Amino acid sequence: MKVLITGATGLIGQHLTAQLHQDNIDVHYLTTSRNKIEQQPNYQGFFWDAKTQEIDTACLKGVTTIVHLAGASIAERWTEDYKETILKSRTETADLLRKTLKENEHTVTHFISASAIGAYPSSKTEIYTESYPDYNPGFLGEVVEVWEAAADRFKDLGLKVSKVRVGVVLAEKGGALEKLIQPIKMYVGAPLGDGEQWQSWIHVTDLASIFKTIIQKGLEGVYNAVAPNPVTNETLTKEAAKILNKPLIVPKVPRFALKLLLGEMAAIVLESQKVSSSKAESVYEYKFNQLHRALKDLLA
Repeated sequence: MKVLITGATGLIGQHLTAQLHQDNIDVHYLTTSRNKIEQQPNYQGFFWDAKTQEIDTACLKGVTTIVHLAGASIAERWTEDYKETILKSRTETADLLRKTLKENEHTVTHFISASAIGAYPSSKTEIYTESYPDYNPGFLGEVVEVWEAAADRFKDLGLKVSKVRVGVVLAEKGGALEKLIQPIKMYVGAPLGDGEQWQSWIHVTDLASIFKTIIQKGLEGVYNAVAPNPVTNETLTKEAAKILNKPLIVPKVPRFALKLLLGEMAAIVLESQKVSSSKAESVYEYKFNQLHRALKDLLA
């Protein structure tokens, strides 16, 4: 088995690559930087650029599965131009991969795309499973809808398609946790808004393992990549502060202040999604079920 990864140098890509290598699975990766191209026996880089429609088709040699993780960060201010960048970075890259497969001989049978739990509308009471029919009416929902539609078009080529809806990623470096603990370490940490919004989190090790499981078992369809026990923003903040042994002396950050500071992007921290992990649990045994254990592993 050989896997082609886009976004391989990002947080999820690095952890997934390491786990695939542990199982002696070779990785090809696509990069927009010629300086990041490596040529090792089990890790080979190839250049691509969706804007110019350029791609080194040698990236497909021997590949059975493509994992599409590339996409501009949503954690930047949402100007109208940047919102377009967020959308295009997901759809144009997928379309280039699809065009490349259509026009070249290949051995690819499976396309796996990252997605996000921002697919689900904000709710403090609903428990979301993969079968929930409607997309979030806000910008996050729009992103996921076009992202997943771009993935579904690979079915036209006879490929199996999987979409992995990623939750709030907890990692030692990068991801949501790094941003959460910065103010806590500076003694200005606080729950955001009313703190009651649900955060469906996942430890990065389990996240990479879910992708690996889908690759190795050839699983199709939508999977929520979240841990079994979601928590509120207030619980997450307090638990992190407790493990870091830092007091929370600042009151909750009001909703209006976050909207003034972040604009429309405040949706990332204020929206509430309580997401079910039952489907992922049916194919994968989590290492980090409880928030305390996950945070202790990453912060202690």
